[in-house]
Amino acid sequence: MRGIFDLPSRVIKIAELEKITTEETFWNDNQKAQGILKEVSIHKRWVDTHKKLHEEIITIEELLEMTDGVEGSEETTELTETFAQVMKEVDDYEFKSLLSGPDDYRDALITFHPGAGGTESQDWADMLFRMYNRWVERKEFTSELVDYQPGDEAGLKSAALKVKGDFAYGFLKAESGVHRLVRISPFDSNGKRHTSFASIHIFPVVEDNVEIEIKDEEIRIDTFRASGAGGQHVNKTDSAIRITHLPTNIVVSCQSQRSQHKNKDAAMSVLKSRLYQLHKEEEAKKMNKYEESKKKIEWGSQIRSYVFHPYNMVKDHRTLVQSSNPQAVMDGDIDQFIEAFLSDPDLHDHDVM
Repeated sequence: MRGIFDLPSRVIKIAELEKITTEETFWNDNQKAQGILKEVSIHKRWVDTHKKLHEEIITIEELLEMTDGVEGSEETTELTETFAQVMKEVDDYEFKSLLSGPDDYRDALITFHPGAGGTESQDWADMLFRMYNRWVERKEFTSELVDYQPGDEAGLKSAALKVKGDFAYGFLKAESGVHRLVRISPFDSNGKRHTSFASIHIFPVVEDNVEIEIKDEEIRIDTFRASGAGGQHVNKTDSAIRITHLPTNIVVSCQSQRSQHKNKDAAMSVLKSRLYQLHKEEEAKKMNKYEESKKKIEWGSQIRSYVFHPYNMVKDHRTLVQSSNPQAVMDGDIDQFIEAFLSDPDLHDHDVM
């Protein structure tokens, strides 16, 4: 537990941020203030957890010495069981130390885009949308639907989901890339096997304390009415908002809120996160640490394959971790893939995907 947690730096950061909270103007911008308080809470949790686990281990070792290490005694058995539980907590703490990137503590934005193939890929994108919602439930995180544009016959054309929880971005950044599905298509009357692709992109949700300048003359704002199937996902009024950032041609939309004003605020938040990620990628390119990750949504570019026929397997092509239970994976059981990615320094160092 020494060294890898960088506790002195965290203590310094806490002091710096707490000094900001004492300024008279601190609460002038509530959203910015909340972001700073959240960052303070994250750093304090690291320090407090380290202190707690260290004290527990020392106490158990001292008590074991007092029992003279007599094996089989009630006291020794109880202390040994307690020690094993504490070490599990230490393992969990050490794993979370991998989530030490500058944005890992932030909430995350997931965007879903089907590849070529019409209904097939749109349905696959919708299956992934469900999978990540189930993962959010498993982690006891919360989610907020930002945008959902249904497909013409089934599935979705695009969607955006904001995930809120400790280290949400740190976990989910492992999932950014192209996902491939092989199955017998329910849309093919001949029962043929089809291969479909969908891309997932993960962005850190940034608060107002992160300086991202968006000039009025650099954006075009359009309103539209949600259309097509979609049922519970979409708002059927003219309040939907689409914002185009002209310098980068990034387009974001939001139709989940009832008012045009709220949809505009949500869309601007998404645009800010997208521009922040773009800035990170450009900086990483300058340092020669960035490998292009936004590949075409097609064969050979996938990070993971989900095979339902002729056999059952989900395989991550970066870590080679695989599961023979694709149904469990589609129900949100994806931590094994995330943990393998984060545990590999060659993959984890590329903190811009």
